Amino acid sequence: MIRTDKTIVVEGKYDIIKLSALIDGVLIPTGGFAIFQDKEKQALLRTLAEKTGLIILTDSDNAGFRIRRFIHNICGGKNVADAYIPDLYGKEKRKEKPSKEGKLGVEGVPLPILEEALRRAGALCSHTQEPKRPITKLDLYQQGLSGGENSSAKRALLLKRLNLPEHLTTNSIVTILNALLSWEDFQRLCAELFGEEEERPIREKPVKTP
Repeated sequence: MIRTDKTIVVEGKYDIIKLSALIDGVLIPTGGFAIFQDKEKQALLRTLAEKTGLIILTDSDNAGFRIRRFIHNICGGKNVADAYIPDLYGKEKRKEKPSKEGKLGVEGVPLPILEEALRRAGALCSHTQEPKRPITKLDLYQQGLSGGENSSAKRALLLKRLNLPEHLTTNSIVTILNALLSWEDFQRLCAELFGEEEERPIREKPVKTP
């Protein structure tokens, strides 16, 4: 696995699947052109650009460059780098026919080429034996940051401590936390902010009796 502290932005879920075999880090899909209308994801990318820096790894066709330019624009061009894949022609295995321009997208490019593209973009990658333990929604629940009476106040305190905007969804919070902190650092921060509270049990669905 390759570890990077930068947030890598790709187009879709199949790109995420491909890079998950290579990268131990935060991967964000734009959903293709959906990013043009997705205000929450735009805000998320701006925040991550400021906190971690972005590396954009989109396809090398016209659509990929449109998405790339859009991200640069919404982030003001700050802390955003580009990773480019070469023009390789062919067809991804899952597709019935090649793309309109006949070029392979990120999901179809060999991993060594993707690694080199990311290194050239300044990903500052380092090899690790095992991927780090991610911070999940369950961790937020067990720390009282979701699903409780005081969860809203706790989230506000956490976000203020990390200099993050208050109006973030749980999904966005999890993404940003994984970009900024290790699981261990998250646990220590919660202990510092909220005290050594006992973890909340996982709620189980009641078993119906006949």
